[in-house]
Amino acid sequence: MKLKADALLLLAALIWGFAFVAQREGMAHLGPFSFNAFRFALGALALAPFVLLGARRAGLRPALLGGLQAGLALYLGAGFQQWGMVNTDAGKAGFITGLYVIVVPVLGGLEGRRTGYGTWLGALLAVGGLFLLSVRPDWRIEYGELLVLGGAFFWAVHVLVIARWTRRHDPLVIAFLQFATVAVLSAGLAIVHEHGLPFDLRGGAPSVLYAGLLSTAVAFTLQVVAQRQAPPAHAAVLLSLEAVFAALGGWWLLEEQLGGRRLAGCALMLVGMLASQLIGQRAAVRTHAG
Repeated sequence: MKLKADALLLLAALIWGFAFVAQREGMAHLGPFSFNAFRFALGALALAPFVLLGARRAGLRPALLGGLQAGLALYLGAGFQQWGMVNTDAGKAGFITGLYVIVVPVLGGLEGRRTGYGTWLGALLAVGGLFLLSVRPDWRIEYGELLVLGGAFFWAVHVLVIARWTRRHDPLVIAFLQFATVAVLSAGLAIVHEHGLPFDLRGGAPSVLYAGLLSTAVAFTLQVVAQRQAPPAHAAVLLSLEAVFAALGGWWLLEEQLGGRRLAGCALMLVGMLASQLIGQRAAVRTHAG
């Protein structure tokens, strides 16, 4: 079962990595919150037949609190990320978002879970990589990158919330409720704040379809299902590989050039992400064996 869960998480990371390309392309046609509203509404509609017309309908009310909590975390993570991508390329956004792999065990430590030295080593490496990736020679960091970084915190919160609620409730119900929550909140913010921004749903349809059906309905549901078997920190390290796929997608499909300094930053961040988990896991195995 754990091997199956790992495979599902890795597939979700692949889909999410290439979704950064769709999200970047979608910004030419829709405002960030309009994009998210359509994306998550489409995801909720894709799951609706399985939830509302099936036996799972009885599980909606008990799972409502969990779905709303997951939806709020997802709304903030996706909102900051999409807003930031107005001025940030896909590959860079993918790696900055991947910092949530460091935040997950750190937040776990604040909840009373032990945080090993591997986590702190990984955090230092990742921060160094972020510096190389995002900070200019004149010590400026772009506003969009700060927004994506803020989103990484809420992605970490989302991983922890999903871990808490999927063990108690049907994962499809949780997924449906969180998608519906994000769609409603994003639509409200788009109506209030996106007057004058591009609104070309027809032109943005390919990006919305990929993000809504694959990245949302499929990949987020894979995450919710897989996290019933995978601990949050372990899930985070697998999901963080979306950063690699985002960089590959940006290079292949958008012809994005990172340059030597930024490539070094990406590599350092990836090493930090992996070190924060692998060193901690090995230490935990030795402690358990002792």
